[in-house]
Formats: sequence, structure tokens, C-alpha cells
Amino acid sequence: MGNRSKFIWSRLAQMVLTLWIIATILFFIFRLMPGNPLVAYIDPTFTKEQQDILMAQFGLDKPLWMQYLIYLANLVQGELGDSFKFRAPVMEVIWGVLPNTLYLMLFSFVIAYLVGILGGVLLAWKRKTRFETIGIIATLFTRSAPQMWVGMIVLVIFSFHLNWFPSGGASATGVVYASEWEKLTSLSFLKHLFLPSLTAAIYLMGLPLLLMRSNMLDVMGESYVEVARMRGLSEQRIMLKYAARNAALPVVTAMAVGIGYALGGNVVIEMVFSWPGLGRLLVNAVSASDYALAQGAFILSAAVMVIMNFVADILYSFLDPRVTFGKGR
Repeated sequence: MGNRSKFIWSRLAQMVLTLWIIATILFFIFRLMPGNPLVAYIDPTFTKEQQDILMAQFGLDKPLWMQYLIYLANLVQGELGDSFKFRAPVMEVIWGVLPNTLYLMLFSFVIAYLVGILGGVLLAWKRKTRFETIGIIATLFTRSAPQMWVGMIVLVIFSFHLNWFPSGGASATGVVYASEWEKLTSLSFLKHLFLPSLTAAIYLMGLPLLLMRSNMLDVMGESYVEVARMRGLSEQRIMLKYAARNAALPVVTAMAVGIGYALGGNVVIEMVFSWPGLGRLLVNAVSASDYALAQGAFILSAAVMVIMNFVADILYSFLDPRVTFGKGR
């Protein structure tokens, strides 16, 4: 087995181990939380026998270790159980809101990486100028600012003051879309989507921008860039055709990690803008002590982030010929 294959299998084993640890922690955290998970089911008029039957129906009458084994067995099969609150399969509830989260992730991701990559090229081009200083300060500020605070500022400016965009939700009151395509092409939906996407993009663009700038500064010192200057090529052509193309490789691999974060890291944004997505569903499930639904939402978000980190590692090993897999490397 080659060194590359060993590397891939090693990363795969680490990914599986990480997912198992996350699933285990989630199981015990929710079981140790105060509150009755069947509060949405149990009526005050229920007798003790009726409550016991309900507990048995959801397997909550079994010892904790037995619940854990059943939980792992079901998880391997892709079965996440039934939501206590919605009285429906967890996957069915999650699939109902997942498209909204995917749309939010897609729009914010595209904005962040387009602006981030171009901004990184400009900052490297304007090295040691006031433009670079202001750009770096602004990027670090938006990268470190709390998303809730940024979201509130965006709401105040574009919704409450200018009244250009709605303040929350995914559609106007009473609007029902016949299909996802109709929703995605609706002006009303896109207007509701813009502000949360902008808020997420403001944070996400910091990584590609700073990474692209750093890579550009390294690449600009390479011999082929100097040769291009000696040939009399314009600085703009050198930046875009030679430097940017070679500096973009680490940014491309970082995109995989960015996708994972964009899907699993929008909880705060969805709450600020009342966006009916996976993050908001997760918070509501935790508040209602809905073990199965909260576990399912957490596991899905964590799985995407772990898998995309794995993809980034593998992608980098294939795209960058300088990566070696020998002993001690």
C-alpha cells in the first residue's frame, strides 16, 4: 500500500473516530440535561401507567447503557429516531428545513469567496500602502466581531433605517411556494435571504482574503514572477495570470473547510434573522428537551464539518505536488 493510500486511510480512521466521539458526547449531554423530554407528549391527565407506556415506546425506560447501544446501532443505519415535539421522524423534520440552510450557505459562501479572493489579490498588490492597512484592519475587525452584533447592525441599517429588506423570516406572510425552484427564483425569498447571507459572508470572507494575501506575497517573490516582469508584462497581468493562479491553491482547499463551517456555523445568524433553517431548529429542539431532534441536528452539522475537513486534507494532497507522505513528513 502506497504512502498516499496510508495517509487517506489514516485520515478516514480519524474522521470515523471523531464522529463517534461527537455522537457519544451528544448522547450523554442530552440525557443528563434537566427536564422531561416527553413534556410535549404527556398530558397532565395521563396516569402513571400511561406515562410509563409512553416512556417504553421511546425506549426511555431502558438502562442508559442499553439506550446508548441502541442509539449507536440506529445511527449506523442512518436512523435518528422520532422527534418528541413534532411527533415525526427526525430526518423528515430536518429535511423540511435543510434546503433553507443550504441556500443560506451557498449565497454567503459565494459572496465571501469571490470578495475574499479578489480582496486578497488587491491587498497584496497594494503592499505597504494605506489601502492595505485599512483592508487588514477591517478584515480582522469583521472576523473577530460577534455575528449577533454584526447581524443587528445590518438589520438596523438595511431593514429598520433604509427599509430595503425584510427583518426576518424566509418569505412574506401567507406566501406558499409550490416547489423549491419557485421559492429560489422568487424575489420575495431572495430579499429575505440577502441580509442573513450578507452577515455570514462578512465573517466568512476573512479566511480567503487573508490566506490569498499571504500566498500572493509568497508567490510574488518567485523567479517566474520576476521573469514575467523582465519580459515587460503589465503588473495587472502578472498579478492575475501568474501570481493569483498559483496562490489560489491553498484557498481552493480551504473552501472545503469553509463549506463545512458555513453549513454548521450559522446558528446565531438564523436566530437573529428568524431564518427557518437547521440552526434555528437545533436551538428550539434543545429548548424543548427534544433529545432525538437535537442530536440529529447536531450530528448532521458536525458530520458535515468533519467530512469537509477530511475532503480538504485529501484534496490538498492531490492538488499540491509538494505534499509528501514519507516517514517523518
